[in-house]
Amino acid sequence: MSSIFTRILKGEIPCYKILEDEKYFAFLEMKPIHPGHTLVIPKQEVDYIFDLEDDLLAGLMTFSKKVAKAIQKAFPCQKIGIMVYGMEVRHAHVHLIPILGTPGEFNFLNAQKTTPEELASAAEKIRASF
Repeated sequence: MSSIFTRILKGEIPCYKILEDEKYFAFLEMKPIHPGHTLVIPKQEVDYIFDLEDDLLAGLMTFSKKVAKAIQKAFPCQKIGIMVYGMEVRHAHVHLIPILGTPGEFNFLNAQKTTPEELASAAEKIRASF
């Protein structure tokens, strides 16, 4: 069975796309820790990030760097944090999260429900920052 991310790639589930190329796809987290929280995935469905071929893993980091720079322009912050958790969806992915500098902020328990309008606005701000 396809992962939810593969279903997003196929257009079966809507998302707020940030950037895409032939191998990678970036879209907003639906329950962001901070506005601009973005997921980056390889289009190839592989469960565990360290099972990715070396060139695909390296490319994922390079693509993530490009997206992170755009997020930081769109949502001023101290840094963009990167997290690989990977248990909730069996499709390798990284989280890019704006870090504001408050202790304990990098916690999924702090994730916030966000309206479609807020997500659409955040996606547009990031896309405009490339």
